[in-house]
Order: sequence, then C-alpha cells, then structure tokens
Amino acid sequence: MAADTPVNSQVTDAVTQTNVKVLGEAPAQSMALVYQSMAHSISLAMQNAQQAQGGLQQIGNAVTSSAVTMIMNAAHK
Repeated sequence: MAADTPVNSQVTDAVTQTNVKVLGEAPAQSMALVYQSMAHSISLAMQNAQQAQGGLQQIGNAVTSSAVTMIMNAAHK
C-alpha cells in the first residue's frame, strides 16, 4: 500500500498499478510494431517483384510479336 497521503491509498495504488501495466506492455507492443513494419516491407517488395515480372512478360510478348511479324514479312518477299 502507498504511504499516507491526502489522496486515498486505494486511488494511488490503482494509478501505480496502471502505470506498471503500461510499462510492462511496452516491450511487447514495440516488438509487434517492428514485426508489422517488417511484414509490410516484405509485402511491398513482393508486390514490386510481381510488377517487374509482369512488365518483363509484356516486353517478351512484344518481342515475340515483332519477331513473328518480321518472319511473316520475310516469307512474303
């Protein structure tokens, strides 16, 4: 119990216990924030990789189409 003060000791104990709870949860909350940030960064990297792969697929399709067009034009000459 808290020392004798003008404030009721039950009130000071409740406030003290609340502060202890907040300080006790701080490490877990900070690690949760770190894990969420890491997961978000990894997901952005995966999205960038997917976009790059899609872009390369479009380039591959364009090259294939151009090559087929050149082959077809050469066959008619």
